[in-house]
Amino acid sequence: MSLYLSVLTPNRIFWDSEVKEIILSTNSGQIGILPNHISIFTSLDIGLLKIRLKDRWLTAALMGGFAKIVNNEIIVFAYDGEMSTDIDPKKAQQDLEIAGANLNKAEDQSQKSEANLAFKRAKTRVEAVNTISF
Repeated sequence: MSLYLSVLTPNRIFWDSEVKEIILSTNSGQIGILPNHISIFTSLDIGLLKIRLKDRWLTAALMGGFAKIVNNEIIVFAYDGEMSTDIDPKKAQQDLEIAGANLNKAEDQSQKSEANLAFKRAKTRVEAVNTISF
């Protein structure tokens, strides 16, 4: 038995096919979804999406959103997403360093909030690139 995963962003259909298992980053931690999972609707944090196909795992960076799981169908509405294979590792690392510097320079609460989100996005992209597919 398998699951059907659709990942939609405002600009495109990011993923649309059968999978064996996924791991999502929610606002309360990571959850694994296998066939016959209980129905849920959850918010997603900026974090990794791990997708298991037959015998291999793929990793993507998701920039938050929501997920609905019902009857072995998973629909993810994400603000944005990138497959780890589409991320330039050097650029991702540079972006993380810049985001870290901007976070350290942030002075007021508004700047700190924006800088923290940018840092979290950059960190997730680096984690996606550095996650070993297994």
